[in-house]
Order: sequence, then structure tokens, then C-alpha cells
Amino acid sequence: MAVDTTLIAPQPSALDSYLKSHGLEESHSPHYQTLASQILHNLQYQHDWTSLRIHTHSALVQKALPRPLISGLPPHRIYVHPDDQVEELKRGADLTKGEPEREWVLPTHLAEKWSLRRFGEVFDAIEEEPFGEHSGKREDEDVERKTMAKKRRGGKRLLLATLGDDSTVVYYVVHDGIVKPRQN
Repeated sequence: MAVDTTLIAPQPSALDSYLKSHGLEESHSPHYQTLASQILHNLQYQHDWTSLRIHTHSALVQKALPRPLISGLPPHRIYVHPDDQVEELKRGADLTKGEPEREWVLPTHLAEKWSLRRFGEVFDAIEEEPFGEHSGKREDEDVERKTMAKKRRGGKRLLLATLGDDSTVVYYVVHDGIVKPRQN
């Protein structure tokens, strides 16, 4: 009796299918492309972010970014500038209830070594607020919202998304320059 030794390959996982369908341009290494796709997947499906987009080129300096960056809208505000925080706490406002701002996300891996120079290269290549879709608002509303966001922000910032070997992602707010500490 003959035994059938042909192996049937397992179906790709949902994450594998997603990563293959969201391939990026060849301007960055496959490692950076896959890392950006994994972080985007985490933001979309674990943290309910919307309007996500992977950026490979800088609109500010008209060349490729040092590595792919992600922009998107979180489900709630991520950061409140300390000056605004004091005013909102005096009014008794909930700091997470304001309208979310489009955020930059820098995908990294835990094994990478980061220096101030590398962060500087990323901050030099990005605008204060990411461009892109803004929840279907009219252009004049979008310009007004961007102006208000710049007044609130006080500089460039991004979320440093660090992927661990066990697929855990940790997010840190990183600013370009010195920022006054928040009030407790």
C-alpha cells in the first residue's frame, strides 16, 4: 500500500496575508517595510486608529524618509500640551475627551539602537502635523484645525512604536526639543 507523502501547506495567517497585501515601495528595506506594516496592523486592529497611512517620502524635504513612518487618527487625544493641560484641569475638563489629532508614528524594533542624531534626522524630515485624510472635513475646516493644533502642540512630536520579539508593541511620546513637564 502506497502512502501519500505530499504535504499540504497551511493557510497563511491573517497577519501574513495583511502584510503581503500592504507592500511598500522599494525605497526602504523589506525589514522596515514589514515593521511599518506590523505597527499599522497593531494600531488599526488593537487600538482602533483610523485614516492610517504609511509614508515613505517627506513632503518637507522632497526625498525619501530615513525609514517608513505611519500617520493616523487615534480614537482619543494622545497628548495635551502642559500649558493647555493646566487650563483644562482648572475647568474640570477630561483631558482625553478633546478631538484627536493626526499623529506621526515611528516604527522601531526593540533591538535597534537610537541616538539623538537618528531622531533628529526623522524630525527634520517631517512636518509638525502629518498630511492626509482628515475625517472628511472641508479644506477650510482642515486648515483651521491645523492652525489650532500648531498653537496647542508647541513643536513636533511622534509616537515611538517599539515592537518586541514577542509581538508586543509599546508606544512612547517623543518630542523634538525640550518640552515643559506635565502637571500632576
